[in-house]
Amino acid sequence: MNNLVLTNIKQLIGITENSKEVKKGNSQGDVQTIKNAYLVIRDGIIQDFGQMNDCPNTELTSHDCTNQLVMPMYVDSHTHLVFAKSRSDEMKMRLQGKSYQEIAEAGGGILNSAKKLHKMSEQQLYNDAHLRLEQVIKSGTGAIEIKSGYGLNIEDEMKMLRVIRVLKQLSPIPIKSTFLGAHAIPEEFKNNKAAYMYLVCNEMLPRIAGENLADFIDIFCEIGYFDLDDLKQIIEAGDKFGIKAKVHVNQFSSFGAVQLACSYGALSLDHLEVMNKEDYVALENSNTLATALPLCSMFLDIPYSPAKQLIKRNIPLVLASDFNPGSAPSSNLNLVFALACSQMKLTPEEAFNALTYNAAFAINVQDEVGSIQVGKKANLIITKPANGLEDIPYWFGENMISSVIV
Repeated sequence: MNNLVLTNIKQLIGITENSKEVKKGNSQGDVQTIKNAYLVIRDGIIQDFGQMNDCPNTELTSHDCTNQLVMPMYVDSHTHLVFAKSRSDEMKMRLQGKSYQEIAEAGGGILNSAKKLHKMSEQQLYNDAHLRLEQVIKSGTGAIEIKSGYGLNIEDEMKMLRVIRVLKQLSPIPIKSTFLGAHAIPEEFKNNKAAYMYLVCNEMLPRIAGENLADFIDIFCEIGYFDLDDLKQIIEAGDKFGIKAKVHVNQFSSFGAVQLACSYGALSLDHLEVMNKEDYVALENSNTLATALPLCSMFLDIPYSPAKQLIKRNIPLVLASDFNPGSAPSSNLNLVFALACSQMKLTPEEAFNALTYNAAFAINVQDEVGSIQVGKKANLIITKPANGLEDIPYWFGENMISSVIV
C-alpha cells in the first residue's frame, strides 16, 4: 500500500498544516476534518488530500472508503512492550486485597519481571516482543516508545535495549527506546541504593549511550523506589549524553518530583494520578508534556489522572497505554480512548489529539506521524462504517478498525 488513493472518505480526521506546536488548552480539542474526502499516498507518504470534487485522476490503485473514517494511527509514547512473562498470578494477590506496593514487597512486581527476564534468551525475548508489536500495529498504533527496566543490571538492561534496536530496524513503524535502569532497586542493592544509582549513571549509561541504544532516559520516582536526589542524578546523567528525560512521577504520591523534573526541562511526565497545586503550577510554567495512563488506573483501581484539569490549566495532554505485565497488561489504545472519554470526561476530540498529535511530540516523531499532513508517513486507520470520531470510544467493547495502512 505504498502507492494508493483513498476515495469517498466519509471524514478525513486530524488534518494539520504544520507540526510546530503542541495542542493545549482550547486547542486540545481542535480537530480539523474534511467530509467526503480523498487522500493520495505515494511511496508510503501522504502526497495530497482534499474534497472528492477535487480528486485528481491518477494511475494509482483506488480504495473506496464510503461511510468510513480515515485518521492518523495512534502514537503510544509510554510502553514496556519488551518483557519476559506475564504476571497474571499477581492479579489474584491484588484481588485478595494486596496493594501494588505490598505485592512488590512480597517478591512480585518489577523484581519478579527482572528475575524472569534474566533467565530468557535474547532471541526468545525478541520473538515474543515482535509478536506483541504486530498486535499493537493491528490495533491502530503507528509509532511507539519502548522502555528497558526489567534488567536492573548491565547485561540484562543492554539485552533489552538490543532487542528494542532490532525491533526498530525491522519494524514498519517508528520506534523510540528509553533506558529505565532506575525502575526498581535490585535485591542485592536494597540496603545500598546509592551504589545502584552509581552503577546506573556511571557504568550502565555510558555503555548504552556509547552504543546509541537509548533515545530517552527514565526513572520511577516514587516512595519506596527512587527519590528526588535520584531523579536529579538521572536527568543530569542523561543530559551529559544529550539524552532527554521522560519520567514516571506521581503515580501514588506527590513529593516534589514534578517541580524538579520541569525545572530540568523533562520532555514528559508520565502517570500524574496524584496532583497538588504546586504540580500544576510547575507544569503550567514549563514546556513539559503531561502523559496520562488510564489503563493502569483501571487495572490497579487507582485514581485517573485529572486530565480535564490539566487541559483547563493550559497543560498539553498526552495519553498512552503503559503496556506492561504488572499494572497495565494491554496495548489497546482504542480502550485508552474510551476510558479517557467515559472515566476522565474528555471530549472525543481532546482524547484523539492526546493519542495522536500531542503523543508524537512526546517521543519526538511529530515530523513523521501524528496527523494528516503532506509529507508525513501514511500510517493510517480506516474505520468500519461510523458516524464520526465519537464512535470509537462509544463502541468501547468492539474493534472499530477495518484496516490499517503502514
